[in-house]
Amino acid sequence: MTEQFDDAVVQCFLEKQEQLLYKKVFSTKEEARDFLEEGMAVVVSSVKEVREFFEEEGLDTEGLKGKRILEADEVFEVGDGRYLIVEA
Repeated sequence: MTEQFDDAVVQCFLEKQEQLLYKKVFSTKEEARDFLEEGMAVVVSSVKEVREFFEEEGLDTEGLKGKRILEADEVFEVGDGRYLIVEA
């Protein structure tokens, strides 16, 4: 797992933030990057690592078999094979 919030990760969160926050909170990359750096957010490189993160955090993954775990509000698909996980 890595916690690098490069431009692709920040742009992904900026565009899809309403998935987790239910309204647009951040309007610039700087605001979004600050939130990710200050909050509990990680970038992982596979669905397996998403599941491992959830399990390590003690989150219930029982009903989220296979790629269904990617439907969780906290998971953002960056588009290059990586996933951003943001705990709210």
